[in-house]
Amino acid sequence: MSNILSWSACRYSSLLIMLGSLLLSGCPTTQQRLMDSDQSQVGLRQIQGRIFETSDQQKTLRTVIATLQDLEFVIDKADTNLGVVSATKLKGYALKMTVTVNTHGDKQMKVRANAQYNVAPVTDPEPYQNFFVALEKAMFLTAQQID
Repeated sequence: MSNILSWSACRYSSLLIMLGSLLLSGCPTTQQRLMDSDQSQVGLRQIQGRIFETSDQQKTLRTVIATLQDLEFVIDKADTNLGVVSATKLKGYALKMTVTVNTHGDKQMKVRANAQYNVAPVTDPEPYQNFFVALEKAMFLTAQQID
């Protein structure tokens, strides 16, 4: 009977070791997941921001507001002291975009857009590209004083 018990215990511990090694080998380490997260965050930041050759923050903010309105967003809040504009697009879905305008050196402004659908951050580059293409055109027209 002791042979049966020891064989059963040995079989049980072998099964646990196999299951444990399977679980550990198939899962990425915490460090790997953090590195993936960092890389995706860097990529997201690249599509969320642009630098413009202007030193006029107020004019840039007005252009951001006009661009958001042209793209059918409704302005929720605009704080010119902080350089932040929040807007919501309600046509067919609820997309919220917050845009910040900060100085970048002496003669540049950094514009960063952050979009959310419901409470989830938008990682698809398309909404950001649409916004920045429209903003670049508007910034050019504003710089050329064309209305």
